[in-house]
Amino acid sequence: MNFSPAQDLSLYQLALGVENSLQELSLTPVTILSMLKSQIDLLIEQEIAATFWVKLPPGKIWQSELLRYKSSGSVCNTIYNCQIRETRSDSLTQVRLLPSSKLQQEYFLIVLSVNFCSLIVARRPMKSDRTSRRLLTINTFEPGIIQPVLDGIKQVVVPGKSAVEDADFICPSGSALGPIEKLFNKQLQRQDEFNRQITQQRNQKLYSEDEYLSSLCQELRIPLTHMKTALSLLNSPHLKPAQRQRYLQMLNTECDRQNYLIIGLLDLAQLEQNLEETKLEPVRLWDIVPGVVSTYQPVAQEKGIMLAYTIPADLPPVWCVSGGLKQIVINLLHNSIKFTTKGGEVWVTASLHGHSILLEFRDTGIGISESDLPKIFDCFYRVRSGLTDDLASAGLGLTIVQRLLWYSGGSISVKSKLDQGSIFTVQLMSVRDP
Repeated sequence: MNFSPAQDLSLYQLALGVENSLQELSLTPVTILSMLKSQIDLLIEQEIAATFWVKLPPGKIWQSELLRYKSSGSVCNTIYNCQIRETRSDSLTQVRLLPSSKLQQEYFLIVLSVNFCSLIVARRPMKSDRTSRRLLTINTFEPGIIQPVLDGIKQVVVPGKSAVEDADFICPSGSALGPIEKLFNKQLQRQDEFNRQITQQRNQKLYSEDEYLSSLCQELRIPLTHMKTALSLLNSPHLKPAQRQRYLQMLNTECDRQNYLIIGLLDLAQLEQNLEETKLEPVRLWDIVPGVVSTYQPVAQEKGIMLAYTIPADLPPVWCVSGGLKQIVINLLHNSIKFTTKGGEVWVTASLHGHSILLEFRDTGIGISESDLPKIFDCFYRVRSGLTDDLASAGLGLTIVQRLLWYSGGSISVKSKLDQGSIFTVQLMSVRDP
């Protein structure tokens, strides 16, 4: 079979060739996704039965929007999912396209109904500009432009591989203005909402940075103040040996505290830098938790604490940043043991809940007061426990755990009562999450 016509086909150029006045837009995938959501919202609200032709960027979020329309209860016609390479999907009708070097770089969304027709076609940047995440995009509601694009798709559908109704290659000749006006209003509302969210995030970031710098200066100032006090007292001519020893010990303790703080800050800065470039990977709890627990068994035995875990070996993997799960388990288990006194117990358990896995750290330790609970994930915050090793920490362990979970799409929650213990619950996405 001769594939040469398909190799040169570009739906983007085909649409431009029909109407030279079409405006080309440079949009991010997030903006195009917002346009898709607006159209889905409109079809659901107006109960419009539509046929879809789609070739969308990789990612489950795109398909989830189509499935949202299909499962909305509206009368949904066929959704043709066009792919050059064969893929599996039980929910959408698969359509194989002939190989095309230009079409491979393009994405499209066509909505066909008696009341509303729409075309969004976008292409990835040329190789010389691959660093840009923006896509050159055309959006039109004109049947006269949409029909030639449908004719182009018909040319490249692999014969015998796809069951397509001939009527689904025809764009209705007239679409009502009402739905289009509503769509524009929805897109304006969505863009306004997006802009508000960006502004709020920017303001929150500025506030958080100011608060962080203020806390950092305070944390650095405290040990320096104590060291300066100890040095001034050591200069006293009437100092007794026991007092001298106490002040020397104060100097040593505050130097250690300063050292822990600096190391913690460097670790946090390194973590933030690495997380920006780290991809999620599937990891099994069974491969991580037992090893960490066995490492802490001697520490628990020395303190007279019973330490145990229950991790089912058949749990599906979870998504987490590379190396992140082990660090999460270490920090939370360390805290559970640290704040549990002699004769106490610490358990680590995991279970499957829907499409998430819950990893739980439960202890019978000193607990956390109600006033402390909202602050425990803040940088430099240390629970006032009265334990001697309170200062041997930068107060960044739970902050690091929360950062790792944010980047992994997970979350953490805590329940605690004074003198009754604490329960830290980590929620992570299962790899089999649809």
